[in-house]
Amino acid sequence: MEDQERTPVSIFTQVDRDVFLRDICPERRPALLRGVDLGPCLEKWTLEYLRLRGGDQDVKIHVSTVPQMDFLHKNFVYKTLPFNEFVKRASEKKHSDFFLSEDEHYYLRSLGEDVRKEPADLNKQFPHLAEDFHVPHFFEPDQFFSSVFRISSCGLQLWTHYDVMDNLLAQVTGRKRVVLYSPQDALHLYLSGDKSEVLDIDSPDLKRFPDFLKAKRYECVLEPGDLLFIPALWFHNTTALQFGVGVNVFWRHLPADCYDKKDPYGNKDPVAAARALQALERALHTLDELPSDYRDFYGRRMIQRIQKRTYCDSVSATKTKEDSDSTLPSMPFTKPG
Repeated sequence: MEDQERTPVSIFTQVDRDVFLRDICPERRPALLRGVDLGPCLEKWTLEYLRLRGGDQDVKIHVSTVPQMDFLHKNFVYKTLPFNEFVKRASEKKHSDFFLSEDEHYYLRSLGEDVRKEPADLNKQFPHLAEDFHVPHFFEPDQFFSSVFRISSCGLQLWTHYDVMDNLLAQVTGRKRVVLYSPQDALHLYLSGDKSEVLDIDSPDLKRFPDFLKAKRYECVLEPGDLLFIPALWFHNTTALQFGVGVNVFWRHLPADCYDKKDPYGNKDPVAAARALQALERALHTLDELPSDYRDFYGRRMIQRIQKRTYCDSVSATKTKEDSDSTLPSMPFTKPG
């Protein structure tokens, strides 16, 4: 298979708040930060310690018979386990107790107390573990949105998606591969809402997804203690190379009123973007009143106007003709979900 262009994620050391805000965040590119103080969690969070301090509180988890979890087609089930039992199972490769199969895979993405209203907060859901984790002070306290506890079985791969807020992924235990794609490659990722339909990014079905190879791939492997800055709108796909524990910290880098106030996960499109997409849907329905050749003509004019008004670099100037043909989505427009 022809390979994607690959670029390693840039690595930074000795990063403090000033360096992050001056040299890293404004670039709007992923950055691997090493040497940032994450607290005593790096030494303390052994299996025994996690099970003891996390206790027997119930947690809702994803369980799958295959390592590649697919949110679009739901190839997993939701189950509930006591936290200490979940940690035990997630750390095993073969299970004596299981839901679906003895080699099933587990994934925890912590939730708020009221999952429909409250974002996840490590301090609230796991206070005895939260005291071991130091949130990097790279943003103002009132910008904080959520801190998400993540635990994965070895080999677990999560679907490619984007978030609308900046976030830091702290790898506390285990190793994790992260593959990222620029927002400017969105047309090559075959999106359904905020998720890519290309599940196997290493061996994609090029008959279904021929343009996927045009997307530039950024890649890194997180070691314990590493911190990955993932700017908003950057697509990311993670694979646990070992049983691993991490914490995602999200914050509002845009003014608070830009975000949907009823979004506890932080993945709904900004309010203005959602309105624009709804207006586009209405415009497309209006074009349906025209014959096909007129729809084609005015659709191309609309695309050109959108490119001129919104593209933030020279992509539209250098690819205008190509974009009108090969880089347009080969599927109907899908309203984000």
